[in-house]
Amino acid sequence: MINVCTESELADLLQAHSAVLLLFGGARCGVCQAIKPQLERLGLDEFPQLATAYIDCQEAATSLCATRSIFALPVVQLWFDGQRFAEFARVFSIGQVRAALERPYSALTED
Repeated sequence: MINVCTESELADLLQAHSAVLLLFGGARCGVCQAIKPQLERLGLDEFPQLATAYIDCQEAATSLCATRSIFALPVVQLWFDGQRFAEFARVFSIGQVRAALERPYSALTED
């Protein structure tokens, strides 16, 4: 998982990859730390062209999170071709994230 701390790093990531999963979390957020490896494994095992990134809202990227109106953790955003496709906040399952990824990801990779 790529660590993103600034708006320019995030913009570069979204421009460089067609499919991106962003996890907005924190070092002191137990749920965030529990789902981080699960989301990373989901990308590696099932969606290999999906770039995954972690944005630490409690430490290095507080201003980025505030700019993006992230005030509760965890938040997962799915981006396709530079556009936000889906967002999950606070209470969600890995299965919901997987289901949201399947159709747009398959359309992106069927070429």
